[in-house]
Amino acid sequence: MRRLISACLSVGRKYELYSMDWDLKEELRDCLVAAAPYGGPIALLRNPWRKEKAASVRPVLEIYSASGLPLASLLWKSGPAVSLGWSAEEELLCVQEDGVVLVYGLHGDFRRHFSMGNEVLQNRVLDARIFHTEFGSGVAILTGAHRFTLSANVGDLKLRRMPEVPGLQSAPSCWTALCQDRVAHILLAVGPDLYLLDHAACSAVTPPGLAPGVSSFLQMAVSFTYRHLALFTDTGYIWMGTASLKEKLCEFNCNIRAPPKQMVWCSRPRSKERAVVVAWERRLMVVGDAPESIQFVLDEDSYLVPELDGVRIFSRSTHEFLHEVPVASEEIFKIASMAPGALLLEAQKEYEKESQKADEYLREIQELGQLTQAVQQCIEAAGHEHRPDMQKSLLRAASFGKCFLDRFPPDSFVRMCQDLRVLNAIRDYYIGIPLTYIKCRYKQLTIQVLLDRLVLRRLYPLAIQICEYLRLPEVQGVSRILAHWAYVGNNEDVARAINQKLGDTPGVSYSDIAARAYGCGRTELAIKLLEYEPRSGEQVPLLLKMKRSKLALSKAIESGDTDLVFTVLLHLKNELNRGDFFMTLRNQPMALSLYRQFCKHQELETRGPGCWSGSFSGHLGLLFAAHPRIEGRVAALQTAADAFYKAKNEFAAKATEDQMRLLRLQRRLEDELGGRFVDLSLHDTVTTLVLGGHSKRAEQLARDFRIPDKRLWWLKLTALADLEDWEELEKFSKSKKSPIGYLPFVEICMKQHNKYEAKKYASRVGPEQKVKALLLVGDVAQAADVAIEHRNEAELTLVLSHCTGATDAATADKIQRTRAQAQKK
Repeated sequence: MRRLISACLSVGRKYELYSMDWDLKEELRDCLVAAAPYGGPIALLRNPWRKEKAASVRPVLEIYSASGLPLASLLWKSGPAVSLGWSAEEELLCVQEDGVVLVYGLHGDFRRHFSMGNEVLQNRVLDARIFHTEFGSGVAILTGAHRFTLSANVGDLKLRRMPEVPGLQSAPSCWTALCQDRVAHILLAVGPDLYLLDHAACSAVTPPGLAPGVSSFLQMAVSFTYRHLALFTDTGYIWMGTASLKEKLCEFNCNIRAPPKQMVWCSRPRSKERAVVVAWERRLMVVGDAPESIQFVLDEDSYLVPELDGVRIFSRSTHEFLHEVPVASEEIFKIASMAPGALLLEAQKEYEKESQKADEYLREIQELGQLTQAVQQCIEAAGHEHRPDMQKSLLRAASFGKCFLDRFPPDSFVRMCQDLRVLNAIRDYYIGIPLTYIKCRYKQLTIQVLLDRLVLRRLYPLAIQICEYLRLPEVQGVSRILAHWAYVGNNEDVARAINQKLGDTPGVSYSDIAARAYGCGRTELAIKLLEYEPRSGEQVPLLLKMKRSKLALSKAIESGDTDLVFTVLLHLKNELNRGDFFMTLRNQPMALSLYRQFCKHQELETRGPGCWSGSFSGHLGLLFAAHPRIEGRVAALQTAADAFYKAKNEFAAKATEDQMRLLRLQRRLEDELGGRFVDLSLHDTVTTLVLGGHSKRAEQLARDFRIPDKRLWWLKLTALADLEDWEELEKFSKSKKSPIGYLPFVEICMKQHNKYEAKKYASRVGPEQKVKALLLVGDVAQAADVAIEHRNEAELTLVLSHCTGATDAATADKIQRTRAQAQKK
């Protein structure tokens, strides 16, 4: 290996990061693969809707750490995926064929989704790229109409439709996204021509100094920093130059004309060496401006991941790192090296052997006046070594040399020891973040970002330990953990974990933590955290702020503080209308009693008895319904019904009797089926039964309470769609003629992003809604045929508004001809 390096390129040291123990049942070539940079996770989507697979076999999305430890596995229930990629925040972006991009967290939790526009939906996605800019992570789409659409920042989605390429009738042979002058561009190859697309124009570009005879570009690669570009031609030449295509760096003839599987750049910051790594089925080639290449044999299917300072290469069994040999390492370890660092390393080894050669080596360095340089070389080389034993050997040599220097500043040595200890900790197999010293050295990944990534992986103890070791304020680690917990995790488990960590530590306010969770949109987590807050005076105001008035009232009553109860009652009275206010009091006897006292001493004194005229008996009926036990509540409801009859409010009396029936039935359901039914509304009770698989009981309940068929069908349809139980939904749709029609089935399926199921019901939709259903599933051509058959001007206009792009041009023309013929008649 060393001879190859000295004779060819200094890019060529390859070492193993991890032995991968993941249980892959298929080859990498049969999966969509995405690996995040900076030692990030790996995502695999198995069987992505391959034709040779049975229709019943759904793809599986799996996420692994860089060491092969599983982080998540979930069944893919959405449409066909075209491409995967990781954002800068380590969120997985999954681009579907219909232009919808699904965003998942590191542990497979669904975050959000967004669409790349109606034109992409109509024309479908042929290919996609995830790229990174200084503004964030972007997505570029190639549609079936051979047009490009991109967004430079998915966090602030602004779609840009790129200009059309003249004469482009088929997909380009290769293309990539470039970032120049803070603007995202598309570079694509069509035959022997290259085109650069920006937001305004399509420009033909020519690489300077390109070898003649090129009839096609087979592959292109942009460097990690978007400064350099490599082009692989059908003549076997690899052209390397600047991404602006204004300067040529070098050109290499690899004598292979077969298109490579992957081509990526391999270089490190501030290095003059430029190299490209090209991978075929069983061969890996490293080429640059040297006359020879470095070649490696690949024993199995591999995948390349470009990094800031090299290339990660992983396969079914191994995960390796290929990079340029750092100058300090090359100086020390090359054969017969007389560099100061090499001599100092030998001197330290001989000193451990108690050999006099140690003194000879040391004197030789001192006579040349290079001892300071030798120490610095050993310190720097230690940072580039992956194996801890080599790091220790070099640092021992540096420490040995420092003993013979009067004024060597210790900062660099101490900082290197700290950095390596942190790097070795996160490189551990069970952590799986193989960061290199260069990424930290050049501030590409700061300690704050590293802490965020550890928290994202739920490695909370390690994040706290690193803060303690580097003497950072521990609050940095804790605040990042809390911020992360505010977005992910089961509410109860997260609240319990926070309590176990913080306990009853003096100065810790659970109400402050809950307020932060509420600010992050996690209201339920905030409520769980408030359960650990011992001061009711801190609990209640935040609950009122979160509009959890009933819970605030319960907490105030539990505290026994009547002033706090009165505070909540006055808040509720001002916030709610009178009916809702009394309904809130029905289950709180203490609050009801206090409010009666308040009315006697305050309300009646200031406003007089007339304030209750006309409605007092009705509200009294609600007040009698307050009782903690079911039997007591039924008896109280009966008393309330009698009060309503006395007030001549027959509607309220009848509703109260229905509530008694429902309450008894809910109690029986809880006894027989388990789960929670008491206090649910009638509709929620039906929905809960359907979600629990008790459809027959739900239908019987609907008959008992005379729920209209239309409403029952809506409830069952919504519940089964939320369950994603498409088979049961289809059986339900065929049980009898739908009283709500079949358009709602189409709409619900599309809302769940399941176009396959939606198409089943589109064919059953009645003629008056047929066009709308077909447009919902994206079948513009058939929708046009139906509208023409109906000769309905409104439907023709609706279909015409959905005709976009070249693929719908024929449909639009057909509609215009139909309109013209109708006008002639």
